[in-house]
Formats: sequence, structure tokens, C-alpha cells
Amino acid sequence: MTEERLRVVLAEDSVVLRDGMAELLAVRGCEVVAAVATAEDLVAAVAAHRPQVAVVDVRMPPTHTDEGVRAALRIREAHPGVGVLVFSQHLEASWAARLLAGGAAGVGYLLKERVARTSEFVDSLRRVAAGGTALDPEVVGHLMRARRRSAVDALTPREREVLALMAEGRSNRAVAERLSVSERAVEKHVAAVFAKFGLLASPADNRRVLAVLAYLSETG
Repeated sequence: MTEERLRVVLAEDSVVLRDGMAELLAVRGCEVVAAVATAEDLVAAVAAHRPQVAVVDVRMPPTHTDEGVRAALRIREAHPGVGVLVFSQHLEASWAARLLAGGAAGVGYLLKERVARTSEFVDSLRRVAAGGTALDPEVVGHLMRARRRSAVDALTPREREVLALMAEGRSNRAVAERLSVSERAVEKHVAAVFAKFGLLASPADNRRVLAVLAYLSETG
């Protein structure tokens, strides 16, 4: 049984890379319905051709800053059924987080220098087109670190104090004695820390240890 040809819109400002990618994708059973050089042309091409997936670089003309990923967000909003795969040499964790904010279905973010084979890239394209996710491990790592930084920043001064004392290996009772508060108050602060770090109760994990590790990784 012949595999269905994947309809792709390709956005890449380098004509050499754009033409080369279009040829490689065609060989791998994809139909590049449009290959464009700018973010505005990308948005227009998606609206006109309604592909299954759009491939876009982060930085595109005219400023080569974030036009491509802004266009990806517009496509996600206007055409939620179209998968979006960011394919770039630039890792922008904040933009990756915004792309994933509405859900990870149909989103990919791959780094050009880390894709070893065309077959892997096409497999990722098909996965994103089908509503799946394709994220480079380095992108995931940056997102997790950004999430931990955000969680630490969200702590109140008292919660930071409690967590810092937890990091010293102190029990709730010892923390309460050090801060001259009730043990019950410390328990409430610890629960708030767990909630802000997204640490749910699990028999397999020690939330106290995980919270301390997250805190130390961002403040150490």
C-alpha cells in the first residue's frame, strides 16, 4: 500500500536550502505545495493551500529576528488543523514555550544541526501532521529549565526561606524552630512550593528531594 503524500508548505529564506529541502522532501514522498522565503508569504501560502504541515525557520526577513516563529503562532491560531514544525539553527526557548502553550498536538521544534538523516526529519513531519509532537531533546531541556526558573521566581520570600532550609536537610519541625513559626505554617509553605513546582504526590517520588533539586539547579 502506497503511503499518502504529505502536503507541505516550506518557509526558508535561503534559496539554496529551500530548493534542496524541497527536492529531498519530494524524493521522500512529500508534496511541497509552496516554498516561500518570507513569513508573510508563509501565512498566505498556508491559507491558500491548506497543507497538512508547515515548516518554518525562526528568523526570517526582513529583520531576521523572530518573524518566522510569529508566523507559526498565527498559523496555529488561524488554522489549528495544520501542523507546524519549526526547523532552525536557533533555539528560542521562550518562543517554543509560546508555541506549546495551547497544547503540544501538531507542534514540532527541531534544530538543523542535530537532524542526522532525512528519514528522521520526514518521520517528524508526518508525526506533527498527524497531531503528534516532535521536539529536539535540547529544546525539551531548555523548556524544563525555563519552567523551573519560572517556578522559583513565583515563590514568596517566606517560601524561599523554607525551601532554602529544606535544602540544608532540615525537617519541617527544624524549619519551624529556625523561623519561629508553627510547624503547621511550615507545612502550608511546603505544600505551596510543591504546587508551584508542579510536584504531585507519588509513591515513586520524594517531592521534598525533587523540590530541593529544582531549587538548587536554579540558584546554585
